[in-house]
Amino acid sequence: MSIGIALPAGPDGIAAATNAVDTMADEARQAAAAGLDEVWFSQRLDVDAIAVAGLVGREVPGIRVGTSVVPIYPRHPIVLAGQAQTAQAATGGRFTLGVGLSAERMVTDVFGVPYDRPIRHLRDHLTALTSLLADGTADVHGPTLTADTGEHWSARVPGAEPPVPVIVAAMGPQALRATGELADGTLPYLVGPKTIADHILPIITEAAEAAGRPAPRIIAAFPGVVTADPAATRARAEQVLGFYATIPSYRAVLDREGVAHPADLAAIGDEDTVAERVEAYFAAGATDVLVTNTGLGTPEDRLGTWELLGRLARTRHRPAPDR
Repeated sequence: MSIGIALPAGPDGIAAATNAVDTMADEARQAAAAGLDEVWFSQRLDVDAIAVAGLVGREVPGIRVGTSVVPIYPRHPIVLAGQAQTAQAATGGRFTLGVGLSAERMVTDVFGVPYDRPIRHLRDHLTALTSLLADGTADVHGPTLTADTGEHWSARVPGAEPPVPVIVAAMGPQALRATGELADGTLPYLVGPKTIADHILPIITEAAEAAGRPAPRIIAAFPGVVTADPAATRARAEQVLGFYATIPSYRAVLDREGVAHPADLAAIGDEDTVAERVEAYFAAGATDVLVTNTGLGTPEDRLGTWELLGRLARTRHRPAPDR
């Protein structure tokens, strides 16, 4: 059971940074010093999350790195597999590839790519991607993509060991079933503990078992800030997170949890408030916790949040006393 944080930590990303890579490497060092297990890099329209994860993982020994998450539109699985394996080799095996379908309007409006048959595309993409990561080959001729390395080509990257784990930002039933059958776990964002226990866990576990795969990771991602000014921080969270309520996939899981606004799932307050939310996700069946938006408050709030999460991580790793 791991506890990690998402970077960039603040809602403004790395807009104020002199050098984006330097800034995120410095923040990862702070996270490692606080005792956190993992840092996950968000893919936006600026820096490349996989490249940053590889660079930061190489500069900050010991800490695990991942992407949360890279949209599979419009990336081809052969290209994505090469990037992921390069990051795995750079970090000495400490990289996890998080991918997702993204929102339809992002795919169509920003990239101009048709959002056709998304679940079928997810299955085709994962089939090719996991084969490429396992042995460097692919022979997929699906209805939404072709990935064929042929007899004389290999996409294998020497040093990319063990094979890169693939985690999918899956929340709906069809995406969860595809993920359980074809990937290593799910990374749902803004999904509450009740939804983890009653919806996410049973669907993905059943699909993985039917496919003969190991129990999947369930990485619960939610906003959290330790702060002495919860009212101001919650107001910022409502402003930053509000647009998620307009995206159908998020609206569905918010309704399933019984909350009106995405900020209602944010753990904002004193240390006990955040710690209790972390434990609630583990109790619901999450294997890992990823705390996002830790920069909604002050810089002191962010560091205080990381230090609390680091203490919680160390407690979970401590051997149980002999009885």
